[in-house]
Amino acid sequence: MPKKNNHLKNSPKKESEEKNHTYKRSHVPFRLNVLFVVIFILFVALVVQLGNLQIVNSENMETRIKASSVRTIEQSTPRGMIYDSQGEPLVQNNSEAAITFTRGLDMEAQDLLDIAEKLDELVDFDVDDSLTERDLKDFWLADEDHLEAARDRLSEKESNLPESEEYSALVDKVQDDEIDFNNDQMRLATIFQRLNGTQELTTDYIKNSDVSNEEIARVSERATELPGVSTGMDWTRKMVTDENPLQSVIGQVSTQEQGLPAEEEEEYVDKGYSRNDRVGTSYLEKQYESVLQGTKSESEVSIDRNGQIVNQNTVSEGKKGDNLKLSIDSEFQQEVDTIVRDNYQDLIDDGMANYSPGIYAVAMNPKTGEILSLSGYYHETGSSDIDEDAIGTYTKSFTPGSVVKAGTLTAGWKSGAIQGNEVLYDQPIRLAGSNNKASIFNRNGNNNQNVSAQKALEYSSNSYMIQVALKMLGINYNGGTVSIPGVQSQGGVYKQLRDAMAQYGMGVKTGIDLPDEVTGIRTPVDELSDADGQAGNLLDLSFGQFDTYTPMQLAQYVSTVANDGKRVRPHLVTGIYDNDEGGGLGEEKDKIDTEVLNEVDISDENLNTIQKGFHDVANENNAWTTAKGLADAKMDLAAKTGTAEMSVFEDGDEISVDNLNMVSYGPYDDPEIAFAVVIPQIRRSDDRGTPNQKITKEVMDAYYDLYKDN
Repeated sequence: MPKKNNHLKNSPKKESEEKNHTYKRSHVPFRLNVLFVVIFILFVALVVQLGNLQIVNSENMETRIKASSVRTIEQSTPRGMIYDSQGEPLVQNNSEAAITFTRGLDMEAQDLLDIAEKLDELVDFDVDDSLTERDLKDFWLADEDHLEAARDRLSEKESNLPESEEYSALVDKVQDDEIDFNNDQMRLATIFQRLNGTQELTTDYIKNSDVSNEEIARVSERATELPGVSTGMDWTRKMVTDENPLQSVIGQVSTQEQGLPAEEEEEYVDKGYSRNDRVGTSYLEKQYESVLQGTKSESEVSIDRNGQIVNQNTVSEGKKGDNLKLSIDSEFQQEVDTIVRDNYQDLIDDGMANYSPGIYAVAMNPKTGEILSLSGYYHETGSSDIDEDAIGTYTKSFTPGSVVKAGTLTAGWKSGAIQGNEVLYDQPIRLAGSNNKASIFNRNGNNNQNVSAQKALEYSSNSYMIQVALKMLGINYNGGTVSIPGVQSQGGVYKQLRDAMAQYGMGVKTGIDLPDEVTGIRTPVDELSDADGQAGNLLDLSFGQFDTYTPMQLAQYVSTVANDGKRVRPHLVTGIYDNDEGGGLGEEKDKIDTEVLNEVDISDENLNTIQKGFHDVANENNAWTTAKGLADAKMDLAAKTGTAEMSVFEDGDEISVDNLNMVSYGPYDDPEIAFAVVIPQIRRSDDRGTPNQKITKEVMDAYYDLYKDN
């Protein structure tokens, strides 16, 4: 019998299970491997990306993160100083401790009210009397309970208004008795208004005067409870002396509350200014704003997710503005002011200046254009008081009279109407349809005489200048009555005369480094006609009785004569200076050089005739020499007088007055100072004297005593 086999064959079911088990054992590891590979690749990609962020783009990412949580705040620094020619300060910045507030993002009125209440416990504030009704209503609405009470008063339509319009409606719902605050509430409203007036991420001063050390300490100790509140330093701008005669010329600086001038706000903002920045608003402070304005300090503030400032660090201290050094010596300026003021006050006290609007005087170096003094006083008609008005020396114009006659001679020479030191017969000019025009010495028809161009200046001959103008029209006057051609034929001569005056600086801008200079009044020729009896104004123009000029223009005019026909630009600032270690006058950064604007188109011979004529005015002793009073001055002077006849009316009565003017320079051989003084509308009287000559002599002697009497 065959042997039984114990190894039974697998059943079909078992074979199938074995096959599936084998497949699973081989497939599962493959999936795991694929998964591990994918995970590994993702991990490597993550590592690469992190490396890229941390190494390659670390600075960029840091900047982006920082931008979302850190902001830069700018704050103004003190302005540069203004010094006189001797380095003495004219203005100064007074530093004072201050409480500041930097407003965070999304600060609500309630947040500001909470800060105000805490500040009120720590700092002494005075009630601001300028708070408006709107300020008080804003303060009342800052309380959330009050705000809800006001909302309940809104109509359905008002409740659906846009947010800004809804708030205006809420303001209107505040009742008068609700803002009838006591003193404590008004003080709190003052603090709130200052906080509320600060723009987001901008620093303002909440209190910047009379801040005590104790207040600084209390605020510092509780800084964590006062978001955005800090301590610092502020500055105020003021004159070194309260009664500085140059105060009007130096100008004003806006306060932080005033900020940028409204009419120039956009221009300043485009330059990087903030709307609450303090800027020069007039005269030197405005003219040199870009120099005097310092570089702002920078602070970085950290902002939390709620938009609140949690930390503030100074990045840059900023830099004080550069300094200006002027050409004016305060000592000489004071001398000139005393002379001008005292003499003018005497005229007022004597009743001679009842109708005078003021007095104005300018001294300058004729070779460099440096202004040596500016003096002006405004007078209210009928008053005995006067006020400082130095800016009137270039912003106000007056009829000059005969001081301008060098310009008429220049026009005559230029046109060929006269030649050299030509002699003309000085006699009254009879003009058809007008009063006779004559020199002061032959108004009654006597003392007619031959005069040269040089003598015409010494005697201040009106007739000579009128005849020059007539010759320019093609008319040789030989007595009798003359008829002036119509306007059309006059037009060219008007232009020739005015062009000649302009070569000396009359009727055009002098270029003074101050804003808002005026050029005087030059009536357009086409407004004149024979029918109106105005044609004779051409002759009036020839001896200074028609157009008006500023005292600054007259000073530039006589400087041009003294400077051999070179017209230089007048300027107050001689240099821009850095700061020394103490913030004072440092090294010179930029020197203001002499600038020749033009040269008078005149021969040396003819210029010499003018200069000799001016010298004769002050040094000859003929019967009709016009400024004999200058002959004993301490310097050898050259000068030209000018009297413009005018009328004023009081209660219907016509009163005769004169503009008493004078231009001068000295020493004659080597000029250092040119001077112009204008005293408008002085009562005509035999006993009024010659205040224009008296003032000129005293000023020139003061210059000699201060600088030349070694």
